[in-house]
Amino acid sequence: MESRPNIIYFLVDDMGYGDVSCLNPQGKIATPNFDRLAREGMVFTDCHSTSSVCSPSRYSILTGRYNWRSSLQQGIVGQYGKPLIDRNRLTVPKLLRDYGYHTACLGKWHLGMGWDFEATEDFLPKNFAGPAGSHLADPCEEPSERQRDLWKTAFAKPVHGGPIAAGFDYYFGVDVPNWPPYCFIENDRTVGVPSEWLKPWLLEKNMASVMGPAMPYWNFEQLLPTFAAKADRYIKERAGEDRPFFLYMPMTSPHTPLAVNKPWIGKSGLNNLYADFVMETDDVFGNLLDSLERHGVADNTLVIFTSDNGCAHYIGINELEEQGHYPSAHFRGAKSDAWDGGHRIPFIVRWPQVIRAGSRCDQLVSLADLMATCASIVGRPLPDQAGEDSFNLLPVFKETSEIVREHAVQHSIQGKFAIRDRHWKLVLCPGSGGWSKSDAEAAREGFPLVQLYNLQEDPGETNNVYAEYPERVRAMIGLLKKLVAEGRSTPGISQSNDAPVDIWKLDSMPGVNATMLEDY
Repeated sequence: MESRPNIIYFLVDDMGYGDVSCLNPQGKIATPNFDRLAREGMVFTDCHSTSSVCSPSRYSILTGRYNWRSSLQQGIVGQYGKPLIDRNRLTVPKLLRDYGYHTACLGKWHLGMGWDFEATEDFLPKNFAGPAGSHLADPCEEPSERQRDLWKTAFAKPVHGGPIAAGFDYYFGVDVPNWPPYCFIENDRTVGVPSEWLKPWLLEKNMASVMGPAMPYWNFEQLLPTFAAKADRYIKERAGEDRPFFLYMPMTSPHTPLAVNKPWIGKSGLNNLYADFVMETDDVFGNLLDSLERHGVADNTLVIFTSDNGCAHYIGINELEEQGHYPSAHFRGAKSDAWDGGHRIPFIVRWPQVIRAGSRCDQLVSLADLMATCASIVGRPLPDQAGEDSFNLLPVFKETSEIVREHAVQHSIQGKFAIRDRHWKLVLCPGSGGWSKSDAEAAREGFPLVQLYNLQEDPGETNNVYAEYPERVRAMIGLLKKLVAEGRSTPGISQSNDAPVDIWKLDSMPGVNATMLEDY
């Protein structure tokens, strides 16, 4: 067996499949460093996040478990939200740390920090909308001195449910870049005490929408350079040790705030800050690859680049498409949706000791597969109560004929389900399950309650063939019900989900009732 590699997981935020030029040759955004990884490693064309939005997708990456098995049945972890990962659950960093790895996380968390306070009316200014946030249109007073004193007490306390509790030896980053508190967090404490009130002009400038406590002179442009410098320093320090490392880098970009640094503004030529931000993110990744070379650890490092979900509508997708750039490439939908544009994402892997340069994989894989892959690398069988939906990708890396997984489940922002069974895809809602096409609107317009697509013939999900294959529809619904009921999709003893799982969520579609599902 090869020596245990260092592992770097570079996760970008809200970048579409079509935003990477080697995956979308017709695209208009240059990504030379992601393309370099493709030339030196393996490109995956059918990889999916388990959710089309942020927190749930990250949950699956770190636990190897479908996000809808957790308490979060739709949406994302809210502002100052409770930790989504149970303290007793095995995570990727816990697994690797048990086998001698040093583990670090640099970047965005958004899985609940476990703040030791309640965001009440006493804590926040009058007319502030509470934990859900206050948007620019809302009237809001400046915080009082008493409230600022409360912040000093609250933010001086350690968090109890963030990255350190999840198994990382070291953490430096932000909870959510476009939500307060606007500050860095190192390990389990804020770096300084947020004492200022972030001003609306700064929020408008960067497309951040929520006002709240901030460090003095906070600016979003510092995030990428800071994470790049921290990563280089970390790799340099770990390269001198015999102990392998796992570096998880969940970036804040190209998600809003679109805080593009000056050298990159206008670089894309598309008059679109998101496109410029993609290029700056690609440059940070290039610096990471250079750091591995410079410190002599590139050959024994497994590097994974991917995204948590598809590109978001609100960054100017229409304007980009008018210029010939399609962030979802030829796939339908975008972030939030059950359609593929919401969750089919770039996934490129380099491991010089194992993966053939310039190789390609068209197999169905999931971001939940990191757990089982890492377990295989260290030679540990996973216990039944861990990695319930994670499949080992090592056979794929080695280009064996083994089919790793035949089915995968995706979840939309509204908690609507899609399931893949080889090249067939079933969507359990009449619309997109997200923002592209409201399910309530689609139901009112008489669209069928299920969508069946043959992705081999129709990758753009344009021809719903559910009426032609009723038995296949029923079989795939039966498969989904089985995966839900057994609490796992991998072989092993059945497990419990953390909450009841409703695969239909009919309450989001006025006029639709259970009798309409009798055929399914």
